[in-house]
Amino acid sequence: MTKSLVFKEYIFYLSFWCIFAVVIWINFQANTDRFLAVLQTIAIVISSFIFTYHLAQKLLPKALRTKRMKIFLIQATVNILILSVIYSFIFTYLQVAPSVDLPPSFYDHLPILWQGFYMAIPAAFMISVATCGIKFYLEHEKIERDHILLQQAHLENQLKLLQDQINPHVVFNILNHIHILMKTNTELADFLLMKFSDILRYQLYHCNQNLVPLDKEIEYLQNLVEVEKLRWGNELSVNASLKINNTKAFIAPLLLVPFIENAFKYVCRLPGQTGYVKIFCKEENNNLFFYVENSYSEIAVHKKKDGGIGLQNVKKRLKLQYPDAYDLKIEPDNLVYKVTLTLKLSENEQ
Repeated sequence: MTKSLVFKEYIFYLSFWCIFAVVIWINFQANTDRFLAVLQTIAIVISSFIFTYHLAQKLLPKALRTKRMKIFLIQATVNILILSVIYSFIFTYLQVAPSVDLPPSFYDHLPILWQGFYMAIPAAFMISVATCGIKFYLEHEKIERDHILLQQAHLENQLKLLQDQINPHVVFNILNHIHILMKTNTELADFLLMKFSDILRYQLYHCNQNLVPLDKEIEYLQNLVEVEKLRWGNELSVNASLKINNTKAFIAPLLLVPFIENAFKYVCRLPGQTGYVKIFCKEENNNLFFYVENSYSEIAVHKKKDGGIGLQNVKKRLKLQYPDAYDLKIEPDNLVYKVTLTLKLSENEQ
């Protein structure tokens, strides 16, 4: 707990006990002289503070952490009964009405003590409930805050894991393309290597953020598409339209990569036909519309089992980072595989 929160808690408790003491003193001094009223107030406040402090500051937090509230209820009941006994002695021997004399025998005091005990139970109950209620509120707030921080850390770890699973796969594909081209077309391999440096620079210096500018992400996707077009050459028809006007929009890094990768990886080229990939991306009113279509083969899809780990990762990321802010449709047809994603974009980096 931070120092400011601890200070606020101390101030809160100090104010509570000061108000409690003033109320008790006003009540007592109406029926007895001021000196006895002060003594009774001091005795009540000190005994209440000692027992409720142990109950609220020690036993309650422990019960909340260990989830043993039934044991705490028993402890609280015992604490209230003991405090009621103490109140009974204070009411009896620091007399509220000094004009009433006590019998000489302690045995004759018992009826008076019992009466004071029964009268003290509600007071002990209320002061215990009040102090425990304050502590429960503060402790519950702290637990909720810690839980939110833990969830946030867990979310960040999950997203980092998902991104780490994507990056090596992208790098492997591009390096493999360059390796093949170096044996057949060194000039094209050199151009592809420059594209790869741009891709790698983006992944190294931008993808460690929670959100990246949308135009930078689209530029990265354009480089990936260019790499694939160079790889496939005339064997594949590629039609890509990736244009963004809003430079203030932000998106989770590498979120759209698996869709493009899968389109090229599992595109179907039937004998005597040229396979194709269509990619369309548009931003309007801070909403992103992303569409990918490729020629389709049921055999290929059966082998990849719904797109492999990349597609599963992007589904998880959408649920984690864009809850209730996206719509994803995957439509495998006889000869066409379509992916449509609409996404509510963020206008800040948080």
